Amino acid sequence: MGTTGIDFEAVFRALPGAAALLSTDLVFVDVNEAYSALSGLTREELAGRYLFDVFPDNPGDPAASGMRNLHASLHRVVATGESDSMALQRYDVEDPDRPGEWQERYWSPVNVPVLGPDGAVALVLHRIEEVTELIRARGTRGGSGARVLEAELYTRARELQELNQRLREAHAREREVALHLQQAMLPAPGPLDHHRAAVRYRPATGSLNVCGDWYDLIDMPERDHTAVAVGDVVGHGLHAAGVMGQLRSALSAASRVATGPAQALEALGLYARHVDGAESTTAVSVFIDRPGHTLTYSSAGHLPPALCHLDGTVTFLDRATDPPLGARPEHESRPQSRTGFTDGSTLVLYTDGLVERRHEDIDTGLRRLADSLSRHRAAEPDDLADALLSDLVPPAGITDDTALVILRL
Repeated sequence: MGTTGIDFEAVFRALPGAAALLSTDLVFVDVNEAYSALSGLTREELAGRYLFDVFPDNPGDPAASGMRNLHASLHRVVATGESDSMALQRYDVEDPDRPGEWQERYWSPVNVPVLGPDGAVALVLHRIEEVTELIRARGTRGGSGARVLEAELYTRARELQELNQRLREAHAREREVALHLQQAMLPAPGPLDHHRAAVRYRPATGSLNVCGDWYDLIDMPERDHTAVAVGDVVGHGLHAAGVMGQLRSALSAASRVATGPAQALEALGLYARHVDGAESTTAVSVFIDRPGHTLTYSSAGHLPPALCHLDGTVTFLDRATDPPLGARPEHESRPQSRTGFTDGSTLVLYTDGLVERRHEDIDTGLRRLADSLSRHRAAEPDDLADALLSDLVPPAGITDDTALVILRL
């Protein structure tokens, strides 16, 4: 029973459409009654078996492609975490009463990812609607209509598959162009006087690689300060990237003249009121005072930076958090707080894609970050960045973009 009191297992069993739950290795985990009736096999006969061992392509028909197409669709769903509605497919199914004899069947499949607590694909819901009788009925009324309809369906299916392939190729080209744009807008940090730093940007799985996440590192040797910031504009696409570019530049300029991070974010908030699409942007800024061994920070609705001490304990800088940019109708001063650090400590700033997962409390993601940071704290910043991404990014990819900044203090 779920938290709503609904027995979802009973709902699954009673679904009128044929549905099967598959592991990411495409092994049957469970099937409902409609699927058992359609396949002629019981739950017990299917559970634990590989889908394509149960339903192989007809070895006597080299043109048979239904299972190959299904195989490609299911693997695409596992890899991308996105649903896939397939074109009508012809399957040849071996007659259970006459081994070696194959029957033409026509199915319309839809494959849907089922995400686990960490946001990764845990199962695939494979739903099929059989339309064999409809095809045969058309053929009975039209004489040779079944073959004509079959040829027409295959033509349409091939056209759809070719269109999907062209769309995927176009999307891949767009991703490549967008990645170059993102790299131009978020360049690698220059050398800092006192700190070793590493930055990473990871787009969400399936996104265009252009988003509103940003980072910035500003060395201010005349003040013996370094300012570091990350931010996250709501939305994706070129518009969000344009807003990101404006806000990143504005905060960079404000940080060079502000007395502290709170004042820099106040200036950014005033500027954001005049930028369409900047509302609800989150950002956090940290000023590092090297001689004084202090961090001064302020947050506009952003997740707290993490400070990993030499002994492996992790402190989240969460004592100066205010609403996101543009959230208040009137301008108000923003809070800031200060904490000390020792040489060799590590400061980590990040955006929500690193720690937030669907159906999971944010504290779980923060604990996961703290555990990973503590375990890998001795690594150099570049190696540490890679280790954090390896530990925290699910195998199926992330559902939100991620910016990550690491500084060895």
